[in-house]
Amino acid sequence: MKLEMSKEVDLGNEPIGHLLFVLAAPAITSQVVNALYNVVDRMYIGHIPEIGAAALTGVGVCFPLIMIISAFAALMGMGGAPRASILMGKKDNEGAEKILGNCFSALFIISIVLTALVLLFKRPLLFLFGASSNTIGYADSYMSIYAIGTIFVQMTLGLNAFISAQGFSKISMLTVIIGAITNIVLDPIFIFGFDMGVQGAAIATVLSQAFSTVWAFRFLTGKHTVLRLKKENFKIKWNILMPCIGLGVAPFIMQATESVLVLCFNSSLLKYGGDLAVGAMTILSSIMQFAMLPLQGLTQGGQPIISYNYGANNAYRVRKGFRLILASCLIYAAILWLAVELAPGAFVAVFTNDLQLMKLTKWALRIYMAGSVLMGAQIACQQTFIAFGNSKISAFLAMFRKIIVLIPLIFILPLIMEDNVMAVFLAEPIADTIAVLTTVILFGIDFKKLLENMKNKKETQNT
Repeated sequence: MKLEMSKEVDLGNEPIGHLLFVLAAPAITSQVVNALYNVVDRMYIGHIPEIGAAALTGVGVCFPLIMIISAFAALMGMGGAPRASILMGKKDNEGAEKILGNCFSALFIISIVLTALVLLFKRPLLFLFGASSNTIGYADSYMSIYAIGTIFVQMTLGLNAFISAQGFSKISMLTVIIGAITNIVLDPIFIFGFDMGVQGAAIATVLSQAFSTVWAFRFLTGKHTVLRLKKENFKIKWNILMPCIGLGVAPFIMQATESVLVLCFNSSLLKYGGDLAVGAMTILSSIMQFAMLPLQGLTQGGQPIISYNYGANNAYRVRKGFRLILASCLIYAAILWLAVELAPGAFVAVFTNDLQLMKLTKWALRIYMAGSVLMGAQIACQQTFIAFGNSKISAFLAMFRKIIVLIPLIFILPLIMEDNVMAVFLAEPIADTIAVLTTVILFGIDFKKLLENMKNKKETQNT
């Protein structure tokens, strides 16, 4: 008889606190390990004799393009997985498997299209993201090989979301760790041992993603999974796929627009503060992205709890789960904000020992992350919208903060403030504040209605 629940956890009955810890701890670990192995990757490249600095810059230029590629995996994985969890809560595992099969096929098709587009247009795109005549060779070499491995990126990230959605947190974590360890081991072998330089780093990355893909695929076709990949579900049906795409728009926008933000911040800072200000922004964005990983892990771990119990119309567990997720996110955000304001130098020193750059960056970090204390509420509410399958509001909120508020502020504030550089950095906390207030108000209204609907459905089922 087919299991209805992950053997690791029981999303419908175990204590919420225990579930959040069991699911969030591996998710946070996965986020941090994934970020760390990207850092290690760049450390190896930066130490290539004679060409290390130029090679590192060239590979750095590829990062915005890589983020866009990863965003398409989030479109399907983060769009389909919550919907699958909701159906599991309704005891409709067959429907959840259809979502998994359709998303798998969509990921495969997207991989082919992205590979062709990147190989055709990579050079103009790399120049757009900041490549120069000195670095384009390294960027082109890295991206040409990385593009060929696009299918492994899509499958690893996309399928792993469905593993997490079933409550298999440890298996999901291993998917990331297998790739990370493989990459760390293969990097020096290909870069230095085979003297392949940047191309060796790209090959190591592709191979590590391939290993992760094999792991995820074998699990989702094996006997221990609840939702299984089946050939009969591979044929795309738009009534199944389109709601997943609609829900995935929010995480897609959140990831893809990072590239646009890099361009906007750098162009404005270059105009008012020169290369030093752009260097500071590189460090600030790195600190912000790394510091937000635990929040992403917390909400990623909480998503199956919310989605499953929402599907089961268990209003009590949904409310309790959200409150615990919100409290955890708020506590972490407050600790992070306090640490940044009291000891900004400790964060900056990780990235540079240049005294002039350190002085500017420490000053800018206090401004740039002044609103981070509020981000716990923003992320908890926004990700819970996704867990409910509310595609319209989650997509709006993803666009609202970055596209509607932040990007205009980057260019408007320097025109009305005397300190132009401060004005650019100040755009971030102002956008954070506006976005949090908007999100909390919308969530408060919607959450009350959802709880009432769940209670009414539950009462109807029991009568």
